Amino acid sequence: MSIRHLLAAATPATAHVLAQPDPVSAYALTAGRLWSLVAALLGLAGAVVAGLALARSTGRIGTGNGRRGAVVALAAGLAGAVAGGLVVAAADGGPGTGYGIVGGYLALAVGLIAMALAGLALARSRRAG
Repeated sequence: MSIRHLLAAATPATAHVLAQPDPVSAYALTAGRLWSLVAALLGLAGAVVAGLALARSTGRIGTGNGRRGAVVALAAGLAGAVAGGLVVAAADGGPGTGYGIVGGYLALAVGLIAMALAGLALARSRRAG
């Protein structure tokens, strides 16, 4: 049993104080929110690059097969999804507590979408090349 639980069992006043998280403003940029923002932007960049690589692999824009862009998008999507997953795993509270859990879930979803688009672009570039 942790010290926190022992203190909470000792007196009801300390239980109330320990149960209340520090209030965080809706506009405060906490460490969890910052990491989730970075992860979401990384996943979004991966999705944009994957979309461009997919368009290149179908021959809509530019020359080449888009393989390099697909690999970059796959790496960026994976990094965004992993970082978002770590933010979600490290969060102690729900939405609005400042831990960045909403942004973490968003980064996880956008990173997975980027990886799916990059995989599709890679498959099309192999078929075309």
